[in-house]
Amino acid sequence: MSFEVNGNNIFLIVLTTFITSLLLVPVVKRMAIHIGAMDMPNARKVHTKPMPRLGGLAIFLSFLLGYILFGALTSQMISILIGGFILIILGICDDIKPLNASYKLIWQIIAGAVVVFYGNISLPTLSAFGLHLNFGIIGYPLALLFIVAIINAINLIDGLDGLASGTCSIFFLAVSIIAFFLHRINGLDVTLSLIMLGATLGFLIYNFYPAKIFMGDTGSMFLGFMISVIALLGYKSTTVTSLIVPIIILFLPILDTIFAIFRRILKGESIGKPDKQHIHHQLLNLNKSVKKTVLIMYAFNLICAAISVFYALGDNMLAIILYIILIIITIVLVFKTDILFEHNK
Repeated sequence: MSFEVNGNNIFLIVLTTFITSLLLVPVVKRMAIHIGAMDMPNARKVHTKPMPRLGGLAIFLSFLLGYILFGALTSQMISILIGGFILIILGICDDIKPLNASYKLIWQIIAGAVVVFYGNISLPTLSAFGLHLNFGIIGYPLALLFIVAIINAINLIDGLDGLASGTCSIFFLAVSIIAFFLHRINGLDVTLSLIMLGATLGFLIYNFYPAKIFMGDTGSMFLGFMISVIALLGYKSTTVTSLIVPIIILFLPILDTIFAIFRRILKGESIGKPDKQHIHHQLLNLNKSVKKTVLIMYAFNLICAAISVFYALGDNMLAIILYIILIIITIVLVFKTDILFEHNK
């Protein structure tokens, strides 16, 4: 088996962006403190002291270096760079002084639209479990909706040390493994996954409990953006056999987003209103340990990644068994916690 992507060694790609990120995070941390990009503790947050929160900038700069060294200039790549840059600027502004949620949503849509319409990255068809849907021109707004949804899903799970960065690392790794075993490692999605894997792991060294820096909206929006774009690229170039594969990998953040929407609707609240009832908050209430909660979430995400790998490689029976286990765990979580509705004490 080849260990090269477009003539570049896959381990060299990951190692380069990993070391770059490792070196940049301390610099960005000092910058965040200097400009006042600090995450202040409050009743909704878990941390108890001010934390610098511009870590996503180190991930982005590492990604840029990785692209310069190992990427190719295409219209799709230009659209990704433009969309990513829009979200980085938006995230930096938000990390310095929190912006209105509606304002951020508008710029998320603009960033996604650049990729969808200029980069021509759409969702024309959807295949899963023997079903095949053809969306045609509707695939463009669906792709845009998918990008914005994943951006916000990653943003919502960024609530504990190392949770979002670890979850995203698992995604990038799973996509790379699937592409490797399917002998489809020369696509843009695989190159981006390897670049992002190294950049995110380098940041995770500083972000795992006890965290020394947060990624902030700069990081969560950019990571969500890259994950959604990689998912759409992989499906379009058949690196993954179906969009259901990345959706399964992202089962936890997507599920958390859906629960958050329904929970707020049931309470008669705005779906954009922040709260402290997400999956990671519920698990934290049960075991009182940030580190243990994050490791449990990692295990959950690894099961999702394993399901996607087995499904993509054609072992549907094992994928279905793991998926049933996943559903049972989810049902237990709903009835044992207040993630969807408050139980009578």
